[in-house]
Amino acid sequence: MKIADIDLGNRPVVLAPMEDVTDQAFRLLCKEFGASMVYSEFVSADALIRSVNRSLEKIKVDDNERPVAIQIYGRDVESMVEAAKIVEAEARPDILDINFGCPVKKVAGKGAGSGMLKNVPLLLDITKAVVDAVKVPVTVKTRLGWDCDDLKVPNRLSDERAFVVELAERLQDCGIKALTLHGRTRSQMYQGEADWTLIGEVKNNPRMTIPIIGNGDICTAEQAENAFNTYGVDAVMIGRATFGQPWLFKDVRTYLDTGKHDDTMTLDWKFDVLKRQVEKSVEYSLREDNALKERKRTELGGIIHVRRHLANSPLFKGIPDFKQTRIKILQAESKDALFALLDEAKEKISSFYGI
Repeated sequence: MKIADIDLGNRPVVLAPMEDVTDQAFRLLCKEFGASMVYSEFVSADALIRSVNRSLEKIKVDDNERPVAIQIYGRDVESMVEAAKIVEAEARPDILDINFGCPVKKVAGKGAGSGMLKNVPLLLDITKAVVDAVKVPVTVKTRLGWDCDDLKVPNRLSDERAFVVELAERLQDCGIKALTLHGRTRSQMYQGEADWTLIGEVKNNPRMTIPIIGNGDICTAEQAENAFNTYGVDAVMIGRATFGQPWLFKDVRTYLDTGKHDDTMTLDWKFDVLKRQVEKSVEYSLREDNALKERKRTELGGIIHVRRHLANSPLFKGIPDFKQTRIKILQAESKDALFALLDEAKEKISSFYGI
């Protein structure tokens, strides 16, 4: 599958953009384990224009994570165009992605992210202006609509035509090179099951020629394969399921290519990966920005960033009396403390399963 001239290979699986999750350290780890492409955290257009330090950090790209997409969001044409130009010049991403899908109140409530689904003319104006302003391929990530009333809208292109089917066509007409669809409306947030049938309708619309990337509730290799086989999407995006298991990409990739799960990932290996994730998070937090000449964050910043990943690792699911260990992980304030808790967790799992 290709986005413009960027070849992502057969049945690509990509890392979703997630706020305060997909920083460079985490992206590099997921890329190492087989992610076909990785996305940055979303970046505020207004913050980029104001040169806010945290936003400038978000658009830093390491060549080892390519192909990489930088995602921006905003609520007016001028700021989005200016931010797009900044990202293109400073980060040189392989892809520039526009966020029309974030459901959180502080973004959508101000008219950005999925809030744009309530103002489709402006959404389209922003998309067309950004496409025209940069040379890098532009893509869009959005949802099925603002609420469930959007899922069926009479008197559009034809009676009972789904809102998102028409929206996808109009976005394609703006010149985007790929479209990612999360199978929920904004009002659903992350509740209930993602509706892949509408994602499939968009993909199977004969007028659509750009790649369609499906997103929502992909947690296993089998679910990824089903998304390809049942709905025909060109790529699958994985988000929250990567928490505490960045190696998920390794298993999904192996399963898609061979029909078998990866049996090389032992319990010891997985805990070593989690420790590496801690190391990378701390290293990222302590790095100095050569351009700004100031220390950005502390070791504790890296610990705070990574510990919720660890506490939510599927490795711990079903282990009796694990609640207190999980709480300790969420409260840890040093690398040594986290490592000790991980060792304790591994012993509990080994004992529980008789490994």
